[in-house]
Amino acid sequence: MLSNIGVPGLILILIIALVIFGPSKLPEIGKAFGSSLKEFKKATGDMMSDGDDEDNKNKKDKQV
Repeated sequence: MLSNIGVPGLILILIIALVIFGPSKLPEIGKAFGSSLKEFKKATGDMMSDGDDEDNKNKKDKQV
Protein backbone atom coordinates (compact mmCIF):
# COMPACT_ATOMS: atom_id res chain seq x y z
CA MET A 1 0.00 0.00 0.00
CA LEU A 2 2.64 2.52 1.00
CA SER A 3 4.97 1.47 -1.79
CA ASN A 4 2.62 3.05 -4.34
CA ILE A 5 2.82 6.57 -2.86
CA GLY A 6 6.14 7.68 -4.34
CA VAL A 7 8.05 10.93 -3.84
CA PRO A 8 5.40 13.31 -5.24
CA GLY A 9 2.80 11.77 -2.94
CA LEU A 10 5.03 12.18 0.09
CA ILE A 11 5.70 15.82 -0.79
CA LEU A 12 1.95 16.43 -1.10
CA ILE A 13 1.31 14.79 2.27
CA LEU A 14 3.99 16.96 3.91
CA ILE A 15 2.52 20.14 2.41
CA ILE A 16 -0.97 19.22 3.63
CA ALA A 17 0.41 18.42 7.10
CA LEU A 18 2.17 21.80 7.20
CA VAL A 19 -1.05 23.60 6.28
CA ILE A 20 -3.17 21.69 8.81
CA PHE A 21 -0.84 21.53 11.82
CA GLY A 22 1.65 24.31 11.20
CA PRO A 23 5.43 24.09 11.38
CA SER A 24 5.59 24.27 15.19
CA LYS A 25 3.46 21.15 15.78
CA LEU A 26 5.06 18.84 13.19
CA PRO A 27 8.09 17.83 15.34
CA GLU A 28 5.77 16.89 18.22
CA ILE A 29 3.54 14.86 15.92
CA GLY A 30 6.56 13.12 14.38
CA LYS A 31 7.95 12.26 17.80
CA ALA A 32 4.61 10.85 18.96
CA PHE A 33 4.24 8.83 15.75
CA GLY A 34 7.77 7.47 16.08
CA SER A 35 7.29 6.38 19.68
CA SER A 36 3.96 4.76 18.82
CA LEU A 37 5.56 2.86 15.95
CA LYS A 38 8.42 1.77 18.21
CA GLU A 39 5.99 0.41 20.82
CA PHE A 40 3.98 -1.38 18.13
CA LYS A 41 7.09 -3.07 16.74
CA LYS A 42 8.16 -4.09 20.24
CA ALA A 43 4.73 -5.57 21.01
CA THR A 44 4.58 -7.51 17.76
CA GLY A 45 8.11 -8.78 18.32
CA ASP A 46 7.18 -9.95 21.79
CA MET A 47 4.10 -11.73 20.44
CA MET A 48 6.15 -13.44 17.72
CA SER A 49 8.81 -14.59 20.20
CA ASP A 50 6.11 -15.95 22.53
CA GLY A 51 4.68 -17.97 19.66
CA ASP A 52 8.13 -19.30 18.77
CA ASP A 53 8.69 -20.35 22.39
CA GLU A 54 5.41 -22.31 22.40
CA ASP A 55 6.27 -23.97 19.08
CA ASN A 56 9.67 -25.06 20.40
CA LYS A 57 8.09 -26.42 23.58
CA ASN A 58 5.51 -28.39 21.60
CA LYS A 59 8.23 -29.88 19.36
CA LYS A 60 10.26 -30.97 22.39
CA ASP A 61 7.19 -32.57 24.00
CA LYS A 62 6.47 -34.57 20.81
CA GLN A 63 10.07 -35.83 20.62
CA VAL A 64 10.05 -37.24 24.15
